Amino acid sequence: MKAVVIGGHTRNIGKTSVTSALIREFAPLRWTAVKITQYGHGFCSRDGHACDCAPEEHPFALTEETDALGRADTCRFLAAGAERSLWLRVRQGQISSALPLLTRKLRQSEWVIIESNSILDYLDPLLYLVVLDSSQPDFKPSARRALDRADVLVSVTSSGPRVVGQQWPEFDPGLLSSKPTFQVSRPRFWNPELGEFVGRKLAVGVG
Repeated sequence: MKAVVIGGHTRNIGKTSVTSALIREFAPLRWTAVKITQYGHGFCSRDGHACDCAPEEHPFALTEETDALGRADTCRFLAAGAERSLWLRVRQGQISSALPLLTRKLRQSEWVIIESNSILDYLDPLLYLVVLDSSQPDFKPSARRALDRADVLVSVTSSGPRVVGQQWPEFDPGLLSSKPTFQVSRPRFWNPELGEFVGRKLAVGVG
């Protein structure tokens, strides 16, 4: 299995859009796409709703998407050209309990793309892309832990480039500036230079 991981520093900054763009640009690789959603205490992995179940009762749920016309993120992966699309919903800190089932589901997949930061605790991917939006100051702990492993930063902008890291003074500026960085804009969330970089890292041509 050849894995690509897409992470980001917070929610709703375009991780799924970047993931979908990469799937589309490299569609001949026949991706299996995986979205991992972690729920905190008091919320159930089965449906994301408030629940009083104990962690050992419903630690995770893994479903396969079949609707390429729907609006869910997993539907968008199929619409972008993924061959399969899976959604792993798991309680915070319980990813390890879901790994045996996820591994079985991915056994026949050659190329896998996973939207998650925390999966890096269990996987060493060929490529780890981190999506950043410097207009959003929040920085998730899982993204902080994994940032030094990033192969490339994808900076999302709406109206011209921003300085990556200007909203996160707690980081050593050298950590961010040392990473290859590509600016992408809505709605495409992609550019040819990023495609060339990804192609070189994966040793494949742009589709």
